[in-house]
Amino acid sequence: MNLVLMGLPGAGKGTQAEKIVDKYGIPHISTGDMFRAAIKEGTELGLQAKSFMDQGALVPDEVTIGIVRERLSKEDCEKGYLLDGFPRTVAQAEALEEITSSLNRKINYVINIDVDQEILMERLTGRRICKACGSTYHLVFNPPAKEGVCDRCGGELYQRADDNAETVENRLQVNIAQTKPLLDFYETKGYLRNFNGQQDINKVFADLDELLAGLQ
Repeated sequence: MNLVLMGLPGAGKGTQAEKIVDKYGIPHISTGDMFRAAIKEGTELGLQAKSFMDQGALVPDEVTIGIVRERLSKEDCEKGYLLDGFPRTVAQAEALEEITSSLNRKINYVINIDVDQEILMERLTGRRICKACGSTYHLVFNPPAKEGVCDRCGGELYQRADDNAETVENRLQVNIAQTKPLLDFYETKGYLRNFNGQQDINKVFADLDELLAGLQ
């Protein structure tokens, strides 16, 4: 069960990743986790990545791709993997094709959790946080009993700067521009499977599960 998970911010990708990992027991491999593990293990590529990260620079493709190769070759990926946050470009996707082919761990499916942009905006701009205790609310999915007031401590609720409409819209546009070529690449390859992320969380997983059950 070799999977790549895709979806825009707010699509519910993290929730579905947890459910897939819980049910099928395959490792959830995110780019950040891979970097942290390689740095902790002190691998040559991990140290190279750290030198770029310490400077606040982007880790070059050749280092990232090398770390992905190291991670996918580990024993816990024998029965499958769930890649999240990689690839981010068509060049990385092409490199991943070569890696997975050479390891005999070729991708089965690229799962894309698809949600309309308007709904993503509502999900991402609705978060409110208590200034006093840090409790998190959502105006639609988990509203406080009294508007603007924390249920737990009575503190004032506020919206983080990166949750405002302008910032969120810009973030979504950047992600859409980055993601579209990848989706086109994987559609051409025949790996892409789109799922309606606007449904109830459990219904989304039931649809995913129907596809994944066929791989066992």
